[in-house]
Amino acid sequence: MNFRRKTKDLSDSQLLKLYKTKGDKRIIGILYKRYTGFTFAVCLRYFKSRVDSEDAVMQIFEKLIDDLKKHTVSNFKSWLYTVAKNHCLITIRNRKNSVTSEYIDNAFVEINSNVHPDDEDLLEQRLDKLERKLSKLSEEQQVCVKLFYIKRQSYAEICTITGYTQNQVKSHIQNGKRKLKIMLTRDE
Repeated sequence: MNFRRKTKDLSDSQLLKLYKTKGDKRIIGILYKRYTGFTFAVCLRYFKSRVDSEDAVMQIFEKLIDDLKKHTVSNFKSWLYTVAKNHCLITIRNRKNSVTSEYIDNAFVEINSNVHPDDEDLLEQRLDKLERKLSKLSEEQQVCVKLFYIKRQSYAEICTITGYTQNQVKSHIQNGKRKLKIMLTRDE
């Protein structure tokens, strides 16, 4: 009897037990066939894009190869829903952070870009605006943001200069960047 016929009628719980003992990736393939539509629908609810949702489904099932070996799952469908939802939320949050970082980078690049001599007043206005916004950040955030974006220092270099831990440096940069974005977009 071939593999597909043996496993086709097994319940999710039976398939999960078999996967834990055998580690056969074809079992993930069976779960994939059963739950592709379900997982796609969950992802589509968050992404509103077919392409992003299809990519997410593939990433989620690739991740299941390892996750199902680590976790004991009693109700696969509800567990898969939670995994898919968390994957989507994390992806969306990472995209927002990326956009914020690009926005702040662009603000510094725009200010530091070559300005025509006739536009020196414009450059001065931009620098003044940025300085005013930076001064509204906490001292720790100001130092870390300036070192990271203006001086182009690495996290390790900022740690050495300031004495902060790497987590503190990351936190000060992230929080300062978020506050700057809010302040800069509010004035547009």
